[in-house]
Amino acid sequence: MLTDEKVLNCFRRELPVVKSLLMKSIPLDADTILQEYAEAEDLALAIDKFSEEFDIDVSSLNIENYLPWNIPWFFRSWFTQKPVTQSRKPLTVRMFAESARSGRWLYD
Repeated sequence: MLTDEKVLNCFRRELPVVKSLLMKSIPLDADTILQEYAEAEDLALAIDKFSEEFDIDVSSLNIENYLPWNIPWFFRSWFTQKPVTQSRKPLTVRMFAESARSGRWLYD
């Protein structure tokens, strides 16, 4: 049976480990916004591996709906509390897990 944990482990294997300024690993979980966690190139490679490993057709995934993503600069919170306005949808591991269970990409 395909579980969220299996899909999450796939992305944890394929994406580089992100570290904080204090060199502590930032864990990837099912609801982490992938555009903020990894670079677009790394994300594309991880999606390809996901597609191969779980035999899911992701050709209907339109990456332009998810990228480019506005990442706030580090010192932004010192100057404003307003959230960053995004023009794209967030992409999460949970979306890939639900799609894997159904056998096709569900979103867009």
